[in-house]
Amino acid sequence: MPPRSVPAILRAVSGTHVGQLAALGAASCWAVSPLAFEAAGRRMGALTLNMVRLLLAALFLAVATGIATGRPLPLGAPADAWLWLSLSGLVGFVFGDVCLFRSILLIGPRLAMLLLSLAPPFAALLAWIVLGETLSLRDLCGMTLVVAGIAWAVLERRQPAEEGAPPVHPTATGVLLGVGGAFGQAGGLILSKRGMGALDAIAATEMRVLAAVAGYALLFFALRWWPRLRRALADRTAIGYAAIGAFFGPVLGVTLSLVAIRNTSSGVAASLMATTPILIIPAVVLVRRERVGLGGVAGAAVAVAGVVLLFLWG
Repeated sequence: MPPRSVPAILRAVSGTHVGQLAALGAASCWAVSPLAFEAAGRRMGALTLNMVRLLLAALFLAVATGIATGRPLPLGAPADAWLWLSLSGLVGFVFGDVCLFRSILLIGPRLAMLLLSLAPPFAALLAWIVLGETLSLRDLCGMTLVVAGIAWAVLERRQPAEEGAPPVHPTATGVLLGVGGAFGQAGGLILSKRGMGALDAIAATEMRVLAAVAGYALLFFALRWWPRLRRALADRTAIGYAAIGAFFGPVLGVTLSLVAIRNTSSGVAASLMATTPILIIPAVVLVRRERVGLGGVAGAAVAVAGVVLLFLWG
């Protein structure tokens, strides 16, 4: 399917809410990808997984671009688009993700995910500074409800693996890295919106991913991590899980995120995309048999109320 047909189909079924629907679509994809990435990450490690998922994403995107345009790379894109989208890939996929995964190790997944919910206000602030975007009072109310609901649900939920584990004491470094992860995610979005112009979303995503692969390659040279990557690539089971995660994460999810920021304000899009912790609740209940307490349900309800508000007036 040609990349340009994706937003066209969305417009046909959604009226004026293309951006909001695309943002929820991205959040839904990102609710699927962590389950696959977790299975792969247990076999190859987080940093190696980041490189593998981006290599797989680059392959998927090259095939999609080749089918749509006859060329696997968007070589006809203007130089300024390559500049801004490359910066976006480095800031979002490399800086943001490295900060996030490191913060998870230092302060635990719940607090790290709570700090990641700062991404929507960061995106709104950066969009105001860089792009001159403004938000209505209703947008701000909807964003506040979404972020508050996500925070409530994340704080309530306890992973089974945490039971009986030694307590994780938050450190200033871990908190700063968590904030850095949120800032990287927000910054990557704003740089993408600044650079994509009239490019289709798949080509723009491919440019971001290629820059991120180059960034991780430099990191792997510095850490002498290449032997670990070779071992990971030989693990067919891990690669299978990583391929599923890469398709729903850096490929489909990120492409939809670019459709979202093109068709609605960055703060609204980031808020809707941040609902992944809410959307993942049914999956962990059905797949892992986790229990969700009253706080998780209440937080989800508050976030959904914010989503409704953003759809009604976004």
